[in-house]
Amino acid sequence: MSQRPILYYLGPEGTFTHQAALQAQAGLETALGRAPRLAAVDRASSIIERVDQGRGWGILAWENNVEGTVVPNLDGLINAPRTAGFARLGLDITFDAFVRPDHGVLTQVSAHPHGLAQCRAFSDAMGLEEVPATSNAAACRDLGPQQVGLGPALCGRLYGLDRYRAGVQDFQGARTDFLLLAPRGQAVELSQAWARAQRGGNTASDTCAYESILALIPLQTGPGVLAGLLDRMRDAGLNMTAFMSRPIKGQDGAYSFIATVDSAPWEPSLHTLLEDLAGRAVWVKTLAVDARMPRPDPPVDQWMLPVGGLVAGRSSAGEPTAISKNEELLWPTM
Repeated sequence: MSQRPILYYLGPEGTFTHQAALQAQAGLETALGRAPRLAAVDRASSIIERVDQGRGWGILAWENNVEGTVVPNLDGLINAPRTAGFARLGLDITFDAFVRPDHGVLTQVSAHPHGLAQCRAFSDAMGLEEVPATSNAAACRDLGPQQVGLGPALCGRLYGLDRYRAGVQDFQGARTDFLLLAPRGQAVELSQAWARAQRGGNTASDTCAYESILALIPLQTGPGVLAGLLDRMRDAGLNMTAFMSRPIKGQDGAYSFIATVDSAPWEPSLHTLLEDLAGRAVWVKTLAVDARMPRPDPPVDQWMLPVGGLVAGRSSAGEPTAISKNEELLWPTM
């Protein structure tokens, strides 16, 4: 790692991933004493391919608090033989509306389809026709004189645009976590360097908490297999913060399971668990290890719940009748 590495991100310039890459660039300079060069690519899968080939590092959108895990990026990392994640960083997702300095009457709004969906109240209020673009940054880069472009704040400076209005997204508080990637042989060293930088250079081993993302595939399927896997993780005393399944493509009934746990693979509890699982006909792979970010633990208030359902013997509408309880739980009526 003596030469200045490249950090690949999903382009063009001005995407949210570019904004996260700039943040990562500054963090890596603090952690390593040198900043990587940034390079845009046109597909997220190309980022993993380049890292897998040892051509540099990468950054991918990993999870957001609106839509959850970015599944194609997860699948790509599961199947990448020589790539692992070593750090995570969070980015608040806010959309600004931009126009050209020489704009005329505004009749259209352009952004990636997801961006258009997240800013629909603004577009509807202005009576703008939606024009999908390949990315929010591309919409701003190619903006027409009758168009409003939606994108991150840095698009205005990059493409010489005027900010028409700030923060036009429908949902306030949206946030995306990004995962930094490196060749597997570099991941542990980079994760520890990033962690030291996050805790202000303190080298004491007990001052940083890590989390690991694991991929687990039981080689035997059938009743009780998943319960047994979860029992092993519980008995190891690990705090699991996320768990999901992904189908093994084209194979009915076969799944990989993705678990996020509060530990590093070299720490005794997780080290022992991984050895145990590998010896019990379970394919195991550590996808990422990173310094755990502060996590809120808010109570789930009534207004956060979906319509319907039961909790503590009550429905969202109040005390349920026998009929409504049967309907919510799909119990047969007597």
